[in-house]
Amino acid sequence: MPDDAPSLSRRTLLAAAAGAAGAIVTGREGAAQGQTPGDPTHTPGARPTTVGRRSGFEHPERLISGSAGGSSRTPLQDLDGILTPSDLHFERHHAGIPRIDPSTWSLLIHGLVDRPTVFGLDDLKRFPTVSRLHFLECSGNGGVAFYGERPPDRSPQEVDGLLSTSEWIGVPLEILFREVGVQSSATWFLAEGMDAAVMARSIPVDKAFEDAMIAFGQNGEALRPEQGYPARLLLPGWEGNANVKWIRRIELSDRPFMTRDETSKYTDPLKDGSARIFSFVMDAKSLITSPAYPERLPGRGWYQISGLAWSGRGRITGVEVSVDGGGTWEDATLQEPVLPKCTTRFRFPWQWEGDAAVLMSRATDETGYVQPPVATLRDVRGPGTRYHYNSIRAWTVRSDGRVIFGGDR
Repeated sequence: MPDDAPSLSRRTLLAAAAGAAGAIVTGREGAAQGQTPGDPTHTPGARPTTVGRRSGFEHPERLISGSAGGSSRTPLQDLDGILTPSDLHFERHHAGIPRIDPSTWSLLIHGLVDRPTVFGLDDLKRFPTVSRLHFLECSGNGGVAFYGERPPDRSPQEVDGLLSTSEWIGVPLEILFREVGVQSSATWFLAEGMDAAVMARSIPVDKAFEDAMIAFGQNGEALRPEQGYPARLLLPGWEGNANVKWIRRIELSDRPFMTRDETSKYTDPLKDGSARIFSFVMDAKSLITSPAYPERLPGRGWYQISGLAWSGRGRITGVEVSVDGGGTWEDATLQEPVLPKCTTRFRFPWQWEGDAAVLMSRATDETGYVQPPVATLRDVRGPGTRYHYNSIRAWTVRSDGRVIFGGDR
């Protein structure tokens, strides 16, 4: 070392070393937060963690909506495949999310039964368990596609984000009904939740013996609190509100209970002034999730049109895609698995020539039901209907590549 070089104290060396270590940590954290990282082959990566998280470059989020924050929507445009990550599954609440201790939770089944019984969570888990993939959809999903004014700046999340698909784990309700001895005179049951709204719906007993379950798991783990932890009713293919969360009581009866939540709400006004009640089943529906707002196609060439189709009546048997506003239709490819009462991913290759185009999709289910145009749905239901909006959706691709919602703009 030259004689005139400044001397380095031990304190200075330690401070420099600490600073260098801090720079490395900061660099890793910066990369995790989406900042441009350096060459990953030159620096050891992050250590294992107790709970995984997404890359800092990925930021899918639910969109909270409603004046009281009573719902949040799934970012359909940011997802692929059919499963919805549990933390992105849509929410709909009527009085917030209750905090429930699973050790004190119980489910009472009584009424027209031979053996009224109270089940704890551990009791439920001793019964044969099943896991099934099913969609859940709020019956008010998609209203923006029905009414006359369709704002162009709406994403798939804003249009139909009250839709999600999960693997649900639980006990078939049929098993519990046989355990308590449901009487032959019982034709309906009341499902009651333990949230502050005390949500309650009347359900036909036949649904219990078809495919209903008391679910306590979702996507391989316990239900999330916003999805009904520790247990909820699951009615595959039926409107979301009837799938009562935080369930605490089931009462068997020979008639519906005509609760507040199925008379003042969740009843469909019709154009003749009447209303239909207990319209449980979600009709066949589809939605293109890409290209969609706010995407912008960078130039002419081949693109993949992709989206989701689903039906509460069973399997999707076909999806057709139109790129000329419904003038002509071609079959899309359905991606396996194609499951009953579950979303199905469809894909269609499209060569964009740079001209304005209107993209649409039309689903058909195994009953032969075909997703209708919005004019047909309005004619059948009338302009004042409030639920079950399953008409064909459209996206306009402008000549500059911008994609907007609606087919008439």
